[in-house]
Amino acid sequence: MVNRLVRPGQGEDPAGEYGHLQLTTLAGWRGLVTEIPAVPDLLPDAIWSGLEADKRACYDDDRIDHHSRLLVVQTPTIRQVITSGRRLIQLNKNAHYGRCGLMVSGPARTGKTTALTQLGKTIEVIHRRRHPRSTSDIPVAYITVPPAATPKMIAMEFARFFDLPISRRGNITDIADAVCGVTLDAHVTLVAVDELHNLNTATRAGAEASDTLKYFSERIPATFVYAGISLERTGLLSGTRGEQIAGRFGMVRTGPFGQDGQWTALIAALEDSLRLHRHRPGTLTKLDRYLHQRTHGMIGSLLWLIRSAAINAVLDGTEKITKKALDAVDADITSQSPLPPTT
Repeated sequence: MVNRLVRPGQGEDPAGEYGHLQLTTLAGWRGLVTEIPAVPDLLPDAIWSGLEADKRACYDDDRIDHHSRLLVVQTPTIRQVITSGRRLIQLNKNAHYGRCGLMVSGPARTGKTTALTQLGKTIEVIHRRRHPRSTSDIPVAYITVPPAATPKMIAMEFARFFDLPISRRGNITDIADAVCGVTLDAHVTLVAVDELHNLNTATRAGAEASDTLKYFSERIPATFVYAGISLERTGLLSGTRGEQIAGRFGMVRTGPFGQDGQWTALIAALEDSLRLHRHRPGTLTKLDRYLHQRTHGMIGSLLWLIRSAAINAVLDGTEKITKKALDAVDADITSQSPLPPTT
């Protein structure tokens, strides 16, 4: 029996003001897919310097908002994940069993979630373009694995994404049946599962949660793509369960950028997206070696550093990013730690 899920009280609604940021809900996911952020134009200096205080504040807020997100750079890893995912969807299109999947694995802050979400966004955009009248379709489902996940927690994550009216007291069989029914009706073609490293297959609950994901992959005629930190080391691919997964999943490995042309091109793309009045183009690309040392080549750390410096440049009125400005930004702990010695 399926019961109505009790909603949080007023002021506690997770789909409220910040609901658009929750990719693990259908509303949040669709917000990501349909979002086309406006890129603010830089005003001519004569107009900019003469802005009234309130108009300047609005203008600065728009630029701060832009710098807080910047652009998604199509890195080689993102392109590889998108290409592999689209190919697997075609391979699985007419498969009744034994469908193949993909894993995205690597250290933290190397772009795994970005690659996963960009794949999902690409698949959804293609589906909408090919089937413009199928507004009720949900071609992509996105969930994250909770810490210390159990089978029921996995099932509830799926139910939460689809906003199914399921009581937390419901049994897992009812929840799974409801989820599978919705995915069939909604023509789901891709299931994106993030934070897979939270599955601890060394415990009974973790092993059973892994089995639950496998069960869903067999019941749902879609391509499953997993992402997580160093999945090869989690035990997910060991033992009988691991052999089954390894036999059906390919893997794209993410990692830090080397100090090469790709790194410089990435910095150049980010620099080109800046909206600062006094920033000299080429300043950041000339600091490519410094930026690599500061971030260890991690794209997540690079984005943190440049976004922070750009926001500071608007707030303090300097309107430019220099090495001194970058030095003043406290980046994440990982990028501030010394690199482990190589053997």
